[in-house]
Amino acid sequence: MIIGICGGSGSGKTTFVENLIRKIGPDHVAHLPHDAYYLSQEDWPESIRGTGNFDHPEALDNQLTIDHLRALRDQKPVELPVYDFTARQRTEETVPLAPRPIILVDGVLIFVPSVLRHLFDLKIFLDADDDLRLARRLSRDISDRGRTPESILSQYLETVRAMHKEYVEPSRHCADLILHGHGDNSVALDMLAMKIQAHLADLAPASA
Repeated sequence: MIIGICGGSGSGKTTFVENLIRKIGPDHVAHLPHDAYYLSQEDWPESIRGTGNFDHPEALDNQLTIDHLRALRDQKPVELPVYDFTARQRTEETVPLAPRPIILVDGVLIFVPSVLRHLFDLKIFLDADDDLRLARRLSRDISDRGRTPESILSQYLETVRAMHKEYVEPSRHCADLILHGHGDNSVALDMLAMKIQAHLADLAPASA
């Protein structure tokens, strides 16, 4: 089962995924974060090169994401890329990722490319107010990515807000399930965990 968890920057995707993995157990899950698939800026297509627009779909290596999802679906391991958000470059390192019965993919733009979107068996969109998402983005980027509040706000006003309206917000209509965007939504987490556990139970006889 491949589950896509989408939502604007700061909508609570990472927290939701972490809580879901805790509920169903890490041994059952392969987690593929779309953020790992950012291209180095020199590899961006000409249409966005030099814009600094990290919230455009073409800033990400969607073909590699698709290839890796198909490989995991076919029970083949992949090498997850590692992106350095401080240097804003993809590193030479990779992280081995083994196939698991449940594949969780989270990202801001995962519902935009149609080929990628159609790989998901279940599509979840986390909805959250703009002010809350901006506050969370400020906290994350200052603490985890070494950025200043001024640079974060500048990026938000120049690209993030516009790309959210153009790409992310419309993609919510592709979702099978829309949830309020906080990662500790216990009711939604319990319901989803039950669905996943039923799927794992159906797989058990075949693997016995």
